[in-house]
Amino acid sequence: AVFCAVAGVQPQSETVWRQANKYRVPRIAFINKMDRTGADFFRAISEMREKLKANAHPLFIPIGKEENFNGVIDLVQQIAYIFDETTDPLGMTPVTSAIPAEYADQAKGYRDRLIEAVSDFDDVIAEKYLGGEEISVDELMLGVRKATISLQFTGVIPGSAFKKKGVQRLLDCVVNYL
Repeated sequence: AVFCAVAGVQPQSETVWRQANKYRVPRIAFINKMDRTGADFFRAISEMREKLKANAHPLFIPIGKEENFNGVIDLVQQIAYIFDETTDPLGMTPVTSAIPAEYADQAKGYRDRLIEAVSDFDDVIAEKYLGGEEISVDELMLGVRKATISLQFTGVIPGSAFKKKGVQRLLDCVVNYL
């Protein structure tokens, strides 16, 4: 499902969502237009929860927004993808790096909430989470897939389709979780 980072959940989005529920289609969400003025990734997720009653959780969080949208942080793999428009104006080959220090606490908080949400669908993750054990990337990916396929969980990815930022990560999520 594609949502606008500026407008959030729109009436046609609600219609498509109801159809997906009716026909039991598992889904992930792409919050598009993160590079536009007024973009707010987290508000869009809140609207998904309120208006669509979706159990929506970020799989990636944005680095910056509006004209400063220049990367995404993968909460599952705990890495950042930085878009450098000077060397790659099409955004096709982002630079993979460690999570920037100023986003480390935010990323940890959202990763913990993601693990907590996924633990409802995967007993191994639930046991490790409650026991305070580290959860591997592969275990978390499998847990997100189980949760997504159950139709009770929606992973969310930020991006800008026009500038091709985040689209590759969306396709990775289609392969990994659907």
